[in-house]
Amino acid sequence: MTRILVIEDESKVARAVRDGLRAEGYGTEIAGTGDDGLVLVRREPFDLVVLDLMLPGRSGLDVLAELRGAGLGTPVLILTARDTVADRVSGLDAGADDYLVKPFAFAELLARVRALLRRGRPETPSRLSIADLEVDPVARRATRAGRALPLTAREFELLEFLVRHQAEVVSRDQIAREVWREPARGTPLDNVIDVHIMRLRRKVDREAGARLIHTVRGVGFVVREEEP
Repeated sequence: MTRILVIEDESKVARAVRDGLRAEGYGTEIAGTGDDGLVLVRREPFDLVVLDLMLPGRSGLDVLAELRGAGLGTPVLILTARDTVADRVSGLDAGADDYLVKPFAFAELLARVRALLRRGRPETPSRLSIADLEVDPVARRATRAGRALPLTAREFELLEFLVRHQAEVVSRDQIAREVWREPARGTPLDNVIDVHIMRLRRKVDREAGARLIHTVRGVGFVVREEEP
């Protein structure tokens, strides 16, 4: 799920943008200050940041400068009441990707969001693979050594996520958020994830010569080839 962070101190505007984006299928979070926004960006991956300039404490330009100074290339859409040419130039020069002035039509905001996400989305391979495991996201088909794997829809989504992050340990939090679309997990969901991992491992690894799905105790799971 595409995730968007809205850093906006006007709660009415922030909630309206969040609810509108969620209705369009985007996972959207709100931060009311620049400092809170920076904490979220450092802690979680986002595909786009919608940033107000006039924030309490640290300004939007300060937040933007810190993001770019840290090497974060996430697209940033400035959303503000400042509408002078100088304000726009300052925001774009600081590293913003687009600029929208309040008041705005949500349809225009949505169009700009879509454009920035298209621009910022790297090309992904049509097929994913590791060792003799192949995953085809378009056909929603997975094979191991040429043998089709009988996966449920959820198992396929879980396997695709793991293979996209191969060699990277992913936590249950990440799986809950990206596969189950649940921003806040609980112990019952942990149990569900563990059961799905167990079933997936049986289907992917049971008849193969080498295991690909590994548990990293106390951390999460990883797809990688076993070391010889």
